[in-house]
Amino acid sequence: MSVILGLNAFHADSAACLVIDGKLVGAVAEERLGERFKHSPEFPENAVRWLLADNGLKLADVTHVALPRDTNANRPAKMAWVARNPATGIGAAIEHFRRRGKTASMIDQLAIACGEDPAAQKFDTVHVEHHLSHIASAYYVSPFEGLTAGFSYDASGDFCSAMAARCEGPVITPIDKVVLPNSLGFFYTALCQFIGFTGFGEEYKVMGLAPYGEDRFGAAMRELVTFSDSDWFRLAPGYFGMHGGGESGETQAGRLVVGRLWTERMQQLLGPARDPATPLGQREMDIARSAQVRFEDAAIHCLNRLHKMVPTGQLAMAGGCALNGVANARILRETPFTTPYLQAAASDDGTCLGAAFHVWHAVQGRSERFHMEHAAWGPGYSDDRIRAVAQASGFAVQVCADDAELVEVASGLIADGLVTGWYQGRSEWGPRALGNRSILANPAILTMKDTINAKIKRRESFRPFAPSVLREQVATYFEQDVYSPFMMHVVRLRPEWRERLPAITHVDGTGRLQSVDPASNPLYHQLISAFMRRTGIGMVLNTSFNENEPVVDTPEQALACFARTEMDALCLGRYILRKRVAG
Repeated sequence: MSVILGLNAFHADSAACLVIDGKLVGAVAEERLGERFKHSPEFPENAVRWLLADNGLKLADVTHVALPRDTNANRPAKMAWVARNPATGIGAAIEHFRRRGKTASMIDQLAIACGEDPAAQKFDTVHVEHHLSHIASAYYVSPFEGLTAGFSYDASGDFCSAMAARCEGPVITPIDKVVLPNSLGFFYTALCQFIGFTGFGEEYKVMGLAPYGEDRFGAAMRELVTFSDSDWFRLAPGYFGMHGGGESGETQAGRLVVGRLWTERMQQLLGPARDPATPLGQREMDIARSAQVRFEDAAIHCLNRLHKMVPTGQLAMAGGCALNGVANARILRETPFTTPYLQAAASDDGTCLGAAFHVWHAVQGRSERFHMEHAAWGPGYSDDRIRAVAQASGFAVQVCADDAELVEVASGLIADGLVTGWYQGRSEWGPRALGNRSILANPAILTMKDTINAKIKRRESFRPFAPSVLREQVATYFEQDVYSPFMMHVVRLRPEWRERLPAITHVDGTGRLQSVDPASNPLYHQLISAFMRRTGIGMVLNTSFNENEPVVDTPEQALACFARTEMDALCLGRYILRKRVAG
């Protein structure tokens, strides 16, 4: 039996997955478990313990541990960087060797975390280059068999920021890459910080803010990022700071410490950076718009260049930059790629998945393929536990006899304007709530967006909410009929629906689409279908079940979030909880 444990460790978005005989059986980010803080860089011991226990295994049963990091990759580029930048390069080199030491001690860490003897462990450890792991995470779980283009881009990994590949059958062949200091991820994060979003992983706020601005800083962005027919992209020297050393994954008060990626020269170009304590102004909105436009232009350039190297309509894409749904939809409009596949965890948590399947195909030489059709790879909890939580909650509880009754009652609550928690089955893999750990609402209610932002999510008012749409109804509401089961595309709504669906229509007339089909999530599809029978609308507003924390994992966490926010109802499995109305 082949048992492959994939790990993203010693880095933000720590995660683990388990692949048994070529089939994914579970995947979860460490942030959902343990101390529960976003983008956790802690060693994924809780994730590993859950995966093994859920499958009745011990660490001694594991045949391979796959790590999405190869410290020997891109060594010439690393040495050249140190030679050109001795002051910062030495610090980066020290950090590099520190991380190598951590990786080398992993057998002991794994064994201790699992309560087993390190000497009894027989697994082989396989190191896979970061961006190859990203591409593998998309291609190897895609439905594609024939010629496919693979592309990964993010801030950095193994001193590389992007990779292009030719994929066919069980083989991925890298054909080109971009090494540091050039990085579209660094560009986007630097502008995110400059605008005043200084926390780790806040780039999505720039994407949400951009439609409120005008492209007044386009000339400046074209100076910061250049590209031509002979290259992928380049960053202008002197504006960006990176690889200055310091501990990767350092935290303070449960938050990752992020070094500043822009230099003082950036203020000479754009004016003073915004203090996060001050209100957002039109200038910041305009910078966001211009940064987003330039990022999209660079992405379109890269994908058109890739298509000349790998002429096919099929595209497997991953990396943190691949979470930019606005760019993803534009790629389908303005490049020859027609059939994309992006798996649910496109960011660094997903690299453990790619490394594991690289071992299955490239190391073990197996050709059998696995297709990820849904995202429900995390923990699930028994009906007995869910019932006990519901009964002890102190809220009014309605018990539904079966799924048919559940969706009829829940769809009625949502149609009537109640903000409803929806906690069902196993949790989703990746950053998106996709209908198992979601907060749902009626997308046709004018005030719903402001209500959820202010009273439940307690977040910035400019951030939009996503529509979960019946797959067969996507073309009814959207200008692009995109199959996007993992909410990876931001698509323009048809003009006649924008005012009728105000809670999910962003200021620019777009929505971050999730296509829902009966095969990938039958219960969620049934719920939206029931809502459509009541309202004539084949979608619901969907946002993640949390409040400035990782998405809830256990039923106890779901109840706690429900109790402390102004959510109206909670569907906890087949148990529907409602808050009593005063008086």
